[in-house]
Amino acid sequence: MKTKKENISKWKHRLHEIIYEADTPMGKWFDIILFIIIIISIILVMLESVKTIDDKYHNYLFTAEWVITIFFTIEYIARIISIKKPTKYIFSFYGIVDLLSTIPLYLSFFFAGSQVFLAVRALRLLRVFRILKLVRFMGEASQLKEAIKSSRAKIAVFIYTVLILSVIMGTIMYLIEGEEAGFTSIPRSIYWTIVTLTTVGYGDIAPVTPVGQIIATIIMILGYGIIAVPTGIVTVEFAKQGSEGSDDKTKETDEHKTFIHTNTQVCQNCNADNHKDNAIFCYNCGNYLNEH
Repeated sequence: MKTKKENISKWKHRLHEIIYEADTPMGKWFDIILFIIIIISIILVMLESVKTIDDKYHNYLFTAEWVITIFFTIEYIARIISIKKPTKYIFSFYGIVDLLSTIPLYLSFFFAGSQVFLAVRALRLLRVFRILKLVRFMGEASQLKEAIKSSRAKIAVFIYTVLILSVIMGTIMYLIEGEEAGFTSIPRSIYWTIVTLTTVGYGDIAPVTPVGQIIATIIMILGYGIIAVPTGIVTVEFAKQGSEGSDDKTKETDEHKTFIHTNTQVCQNCNADNHKDNAIFCYNCGNYLNEH
């Protein structure tokens, strides 16, 4: 006969599977419901910022926000009690996001003038990234993360080159156009160059001399080419990641096929995720992942 302690442990493990993982039907349904509630919450935050809508439906929006906040509060508490080391979740990135996106409404209720912090509720949108790892997007998200990580040196060099180009062209435009055309200083001219390179074009500053207009035309054309560079860098790395992932999945050893992509298991002891498929123990703390 199972003891009370064993029953509590099993109940916590079941709760942990539902909340933190997505390889069970209940876990998938929980994340789908959570995703829908997060989207609804963000829509409510946006609607509250529209004065005409808020004046007319304030009570309904306020009530709906309280319902959602209570749901997130219960979820936050459930996440804490379902793991053996709660501090691992509380002080993790998503733990802090969950807390900051939940407490503003409570603060506005107890402390006058704290309504300004209600905008922090938009942080709930960050939680979507945690949910997206749960289904078919997980492998693709990992590939994209690795592609961006592999591209960071090339992108850094690219950004450094753009900054140098902006300083040079901005200085030239300052010398050619002068204060009469709005290029009152080199920093302001650099600002104009960056705005032009990014094809934003606010129109608050514009060259008036023929030479300045020719240079501006060259900068505009360069801008279209520059936009494509980081995209191309990441795309190439992403394609490499996809190719390597395909090779890894089909690579065979003498004993069995090797699969290296990760799954949705989260360690109940230390809250570590991104474990390999069929992993039995946590790579971080060595805890048994399928403990009941």
